[in-house]
Amino acid sequence: MTVTATAYPTLLSPLKVGTHTLRNRAIMGSMHTRLELLDRAIERQVAFYAERAKGGVALIITGGFSPNLDGRIDEDAPALMDAAHAAELRPITDAVHAHGAKILLQILHAGRYAKVPQPVGASTIPSPINKRGPRALDDAEIEATIDDFVRCAELAAEAGFDGVEIMGSEGYLLNQFAVTRTNDRTDRWGGSVENRHRLAVEVVRRTRERLGPAFLTMYRLSAIDLVEGGAPPAEIATLARSIEAAGADILNTGIGWHEARIPTIAYVVPRAAFRFAPARVQRAVAIPVVASNRINTPELAEEILASGDAAMVSMARPFLADPAFMQKAAEGRADQINTCIACNQACLDYIFTDRPATCLVNPQAGRELEFASLPAPTAKRRVAVVGAGAAGMACAVAAAERGHEVTLFEAEDDIGGQLNWARAVPGKQEFDELMRYFRRRLDLFGVELRVGTAVDLDTLRDGDYDRVVISTGVRPRMPAIDGIDHPSVISYPELLSGRIEAGRRVAVIGAGGIGFDVAEYLLHEDTREAPLDDAVRLFQDEWGVDPSDSSAGGLRPAPAAAPHREVTLLQRKPDKPGRTLGVSTGWALKLGLARQQVRMLSGCHYDRIDDAGLHLTHNGEPQTLAVDSVIVCAGQESERSLFDALRAAGIEADLIGGADLAEELDALRAIDQGTRLAWSL
Repeated sequence: MTVTATAYPTLLSPLKVGTHTLRNRAIMGSMHTRLELLDRAIERQVAFYAERAKGGVALIITGGFSPNLDGRIDEDAPALMDAAHAAELRPITDAVHAHGAKILLQILHAGRYAKVPQPVGASTIPSPINKRGPRALDDAEIEATIDDFVRCAELAAEAGFDGVEIMGSEGYLLNQFAVTRTNDRTDRWGGSVENRHRLAVEVVRRTRERLGPAFLTMYRLSAIDLVEGGAPPAEIATLARSIEAAGADILNTGIGWHEARIPTIAYVVPRAAFRFAPARVQRAVAIPVVASNRINTPELAEEILASGDAAMVSMARPFLADPAFMQKAAEGRADQINTCIACNQACLDYIFTDRPATCLVNPQAGRELEFASLPAPTAKRRVAVVGAGAAGMACAVAAAERGHEVTLFEAEDDIGGQLNWARAVPGKQEFDELMRYFRRRLDLFGVELRVGTAVDLDTLRDGDYDRVVISTGVRPRMPAIDGIDHPSVISYPELLSGRIEAGRRVAVIGAGGIGFDVAEYLLHEDTREAPLDDAVRLFQDEWGVDPSDSSAGGLRPAPAAAPHREVTLLQRKPDKPGRTLGVSTGWALKLGLARQQVRMLSGCHYDRIDDAGLHLTHNGEPQTLAVDSVIVCAGQESERSLFDALRAAGIEADLIGGADLAEELDALRAIDQGTRLAWSL
């Protein structure tokens, strides 16, 4: 059902901040993109930010710029230190302003997180996520660092930015000074609360003094640290009030340090799970406070704002997924929003592996110049797409959007393919949004959808299509194990579809992404139908998050798990299980399953399956797992029989998705491949 714009009166209302008026309450939060490292870097950033400004967001915050060389998060990261660089950035701000949005430059000093030869910090206390130990800044160096922050803000003004966001959260330098976990100093920059807060307050105060009241100054405060030795809520409120008194116009909020062992933005985190933290800050100050983390729909944003928990919402990755998020909300087209599914695969995981960010559900994100350079279709073509999994749906939608006449065939009774198995996994219900988006687009652009239809050569011949695309996906690989046809053996589609239920004692053959998903399915409760508040409470209990005002760092002991199944995860390779999982999500999956007492064995040889269970050899020793069920997640094979038949008949066709490459189930590659093929027609 189409939602009218009146559903979001608070989200769409203007807000006065300092001397500026923002056109609505939505911020595109800061993201590292690495676009600045590519050829035509400024042009790429102009296209990227302008697309989001055109889509209706009120305020954009850039990725972090260091105020000096010591503060760079790595040696390739940008630093803004001279007027020539500031002049190079002017086209970005001009492009954003041309579309009615405002833009801030984020100033980020990484402190002990910096991947540079000699990081600096409040103290010499090392970081668990950086092998390089920090050197403690002395008094003169701290004063020089404050000057660098202020000079960076001046350069931002010269570049046309409306202001700056001073990064004081996520465990970066200003956050490191604020807490005893990383600050054991005894001088005026350590010890008492006032001293530990001094650096952040001085940066804000001197920036305001130097740049004046018209320069929008935002401070990003750590609303909850989620680490031992982090700040208690009372200290966070004190810092918020001090930053307000120093002249900040807005307080943005960060959730958790990068070294925290609690997920904060991955799909395993329920929507708005940490809204209580910025709400506490908003109660402490009079200036606007921004809520962040796992807010990905206009309905949720409106509810948070209308409740008074925050005055604005920050959504970073949702604007990767759909630059027109706010425009669609304002026009009553929220059902057409391409929702961020919090997978992290093409944003954070790309950044952590030194690749420029993009988006699984929107391959054009960060690649705006590449797609803009492709020529418009010269003629309307009749296109047949066979297979309505991720690749096929993406291809069909993009081709129809480009003006082609598209027929999408699906042998099953519904579209989705392997996405249907993914969204059955607890925590992955955001894939429901992706399916909603594809269904709406297929309908909106008039794709002829034929489900429950087996396609053969005659179907394609008789249709007189100009282009045939085969996206018939994969079939599970069943390994050659004696007894693989035993009644206890279940394929992962049989399990995740609900057709067959597993017993209490389970062996999972295969410890790739599907194997871990299956283990999650077997052990964790699906909160899809539960009220959001209940899902949040379950998450907080499992991960030891304390929403009360009592604990330092926002932590409490997590209760011991009482798993209702015994699960053993197995793989042939001698590598550690989970090696291929996402960089930003894999650790949380492994930690969560470890709490559920999952055994993980590598280097296994499977001997046979019989009534006694699964017989295997592990580390040269034979053993028998007395299990009720054996779930097979041993990879998949391309289903390309139709493509081979077409080729044998001399009919040209394109091959995409799992039918092209079944090595790993990869919705990121499938959607990108399908979209790019459609644009090439």
